[in-house]
Amino acid sequence: MSLNRPALGLIAAVTALAAVTGLAQVTGPDPDADGRAPAASSSRLPVEQSTLVCPQPTTSDLGETVHTAFTPAGGRQRDGDGKGKAGLLPASLTVEGGNRGKKEKEPDPALPLTEPGTPVVEKADSTETPARTGSADGPLAPGWTVQQTTMISAGAGRGLYGLNCSAPDTEFWFPGVSTVADRHDYIHLTNPDEAAATVDLQLYGKDGRVDSDSGSGINVPGRTTVPVLLSTLTTDPAVNLTLQVAVRTGRVGAQVQALDEKLGGDWIAASAPPAATQVLPGIPADATAVRLVAFAPGEQDAELSVKLAGPTGTISPAGNETLVVKSGMTAAVDLGDLTQGEPGSLVLSASDGSSDVPIVAALRVLRGKGAKQETAFVPAVTPVTERTTAAGSEAEGSSLSLVAPGKQAEVKVTASRGSGGGTPVTETHTLKPGTTTVLDELRPEGLKGHYALTVEWVSGGPVHAARMLETEEKDIDMFTVQTLPDDRGSVEVPPAAQDLTVLGD
Repeated sequence: MSLNRPALGLIAAVTALAAVTGLAQVTGPDPDADGRAPAASSSRLPVEQSTLVCPQPTTSDLGETVHTAFTPAGGRQRDGDGKGKAGLLPASLTVEGGNRGKKEKEPDPALPLTEPGTPVVEKADSTETPARTGSADGPLAPGWTVQQTTMISAGAGRGLYGLNCSAPDTEFWFPGVSTVADRHDYIHLTNPDEAAATVDLQLYGKDGRVDSDSGSGINVPGRTTVPVLLSTLTTDPAVNLTLQVAVRTGRVGAQVQALDEKLGGDWIAASAPPAATQVLPGIPADATAVRLVAFAPGEQDAELSVKLAGPTGTISPAGNETLVVKSGMTAAVDLGDLTQGEPGSLVLSASDGSSDVPIVAALRVLRGKGAKQETAFVPAVTPVTERTTAAGSEAEGSSLSLVAPGKQAEVKVTASRGSGGGTPVTETHTLKPGTTTVLDELRPEGLKGHYALTVEWVSGGPVHAARMLETEEKDIDMFTVQTLPDDRGSVEVPPAAQDLTVLGD
């Protein structure tokens, strides 16, 4: 008996469907008693791409900048060919609605990485070093970090400026900004995407919202950077303010460059998102003045317990055991020489009997006296849930602060090989509850060039981290502190299951 082509096609389709169904029956999960497949647990996998934004380092003719890029070694990888790429491209500068300068066609990326575990360094002393955006993919993406460090040797804002180039987002909080005459604070808004972004800037002072017409609806074209001088947003100068950056459309990277005519300066990184408990690690032992600035963005007042976690335990600063932060207002308090010759970390939490009200917070820290004072800023930072990295450390003048504010914790810390050579060194440390541990001697063996410090959480309670760089210039102890949030090198992936209902009835 012969079969026509339609009949043959129908038999082939039925056979294919049977094969798919049979495969599902063989490889699919066993059903529960009610016939449904059991729920599969999610898993964490390495990210496949990371994006970072670096602001323009400086416009000073006396500025020298070092960029260091790094991806930690030994991380997990997704299936693939094991190759990846990482690098930064220039973002054009937009000022008052127009572009200055021209982007090159298909420029070679700066700081290209070829493998995890080895830093790549670039040095420049030109004011033409632009803002940059870039990405890393494949095995170079998980934990990719770029450190930008600038030395301004003289003039207004002389000092050591350091920051971790940050991921773009849609909201940022910057407690501690200022609009007074001797401070020149610029918010740098950099758009890594092709489409334009629209950004609103809002300042909050001790009396609440600061009226401003010029901070609303700022246009940030694609692949460009827009610096905004904060004093242009208000006619009423104030020294202790909180800046909110809210992105209506798109996403941007945001960092504040704070230049003081007498006290040096530094970058201000964004505070950890609003939370009832905030930790601010990395206050140096020889700090001569510490100022806390906090803001409550919600509808309730926050009554905070203020504690200092030092090398041996936690204390309450005399006379400043608590701080009340009114809803929608910025509160500031000078804590003096808080550390009394020992390094520490500030821990803010709800006072006994008060409700948990979210806040954001940052510290302005001074070292030195008189004309030799220098400034750094320490924002609140989220805990290291898996891993974090600080790139750009050198043989001298680098220290790592680790605080376990609640429970005892264990961490693994690795000093990578140097950019010019060296052998990585790894140590495991147990952090006592309520204490700050400072590591200032961990270096790779045979170090040449710059290296990175990677912190991995092993067990116990939350751990918060910061890295300080310091150097002496013209008898001034210049320094900068970078708080180190988790690198978000992995993401939680929901389970996938076969669903034959897509084949229809």
